Amino acid sequence: MAAQHGLPEAKLRHSTGNPDGPADRWSLVVAAGLLSFVAMLDMNVVNLALTDISAGLHVSPGVAQWAALGYQLPLVALLLPAGRWLDQVGTRSALLPAVGCFAACSALASLAPWASWLIAARFAQGAFGAVLFVLMPVLAATAVRPELRGRAMSVPATLGPLGAVAGPVIGGLLLDHVGWRAVFLVKLPVCLAAALIVLRHAPRTGRLSPPDRSSLGDAALIGSAIASVLLALTLAPKAPLWLLLALPAAPLVAVWLRRPGGRPVAETLRAAGTTGVNTSVLALAAGFAACHYLLAQHLRGQEGESATRTALTMLAFPLGMVVAGRFGGRLADCWGARPTALSGAAVTTLGLLLLLPLDGDWTNVDIAWRLALAGAGMGLNGGPTQALVMTASPPGWLATAGSAVQLARSLGFALGPALATAATLAGDRATTGTRAGIALAVLATASAVALLALHHRRAHRATA
Repeated sequence: MAAQHGLPEAKLRHSTGNPDGPADRWSLVVAAGLLSFVAMLDMNVVNLALTDISAGLHVSPGVAQWAALGYQLPLVALLLPAGRWLDQVGTRSALLPAVGCFAACSALASLAPWASWLIAARFAQGAFGAVLFVLMPVLAATAVRPELRGRAMSVPATLGPLGAVAGPVIGGLLLDHVGWRAVFLVKLPVCLAAALIVLRHAPRTGRLSPPDRSSLGDAALIGSAIASVLLALTLAPKAPLWLLLALPAAPLVAVWLRRPGGRPVAETLRAAGTTGVNTSVLALAAGFAACHYLLAQHLRGQEGESATRTALTMLAFPLGMVVAGRFGGRLADCWGARPTALSGAAVTTLGLLLLLPLDGDWTNVDIAWRLALAGAGMGLNGGPTQALVMTASPPGWLATAGSAVQLARSLGFALGPALATAATLAGDRATTGTRAGIALAVLATASAVALLALHHRRAHRATA
């Protein structure tokens, strides 16, 4: 790789964060994991509080929903422009202000006296969240030697989805005993811990410089495209004609790819040969999010389970993910990232496939062990997939490559529930509709297996 890009070996070692071969900074990997957990927690814990926010601020449910959309839209829209900008500045110089401003916006949201205040704070928080999402894999990848990246990348790749699943559980406890404002404050101690680790252990490299006008134009284009898709999917369950809102997305992306900000992203994916891998990340995240949403609705709605029993059942997924994630990185470092990621996607597909015959006579244990199997697959897949992308990235483009992975995963999490809702309309009964949604989730994860298998075959031929 160094010869390919004309970089001396010493400079390549510097790009890994170990210019002189010093001890690996696992504390920074822990910080990346904490930030990954808190960022995904934020995306999910607020969804549970929308009803309470609507009642507390005396606004309609549609207005209250912007407490969630106001965070997600700038987050997803700014991921790719932020990645290219962050390749030009130091990790530490960008991360500390981003963590501080993210936490400050969360505190401001908790103090909101009216809805406009809350939505504005959430928009700003989403912008800083985009910076955190891009820097998480970069922080983990550059903290250790390349041969340990699989193990390091498994930490944020496991804790991120864990935060997504733990969000409803933590949010339910806070809403029942404290109130909706507490859901914005629960993240502050984790942000403080991560900031202290970075402040103490991250090397001083690079200076923080403002993005240029071209980057802002790129953000407007890609943000408008993603916003049109998310809004279309959000509103489509009420009226299918809202899907027409997604039509401008394709031309907007085409214009962006011809601009100076879009070309480096396309060149990075082309040089690294990881377009299929990023697509598999999107497909696997969409399948995971769809199935999680459907099973929660099934247990709470058709089965009439309590919130506590539902939460305990759904915790089987992140528990399986955490346990397997500890081995996924080690397997990737010893066996190889490609076969480990492929095996993980296959195990997740098997777990979701076993959920397809969902029946009203199933106990919570019947659902839980299948979820644990699917979660184990996600744990095996997450870290090796990110290590595969980051290692294949050309030197100097790590943040761009990381932003592409994070965008794929974030889009998958956003698209999954919307696609699942559309699939359930195909069933004439609640259980049949849930099965149709799970079938769609299985199809998504199976496509991830196919994409990773194709990438593995191409890489093997190239090596041969």
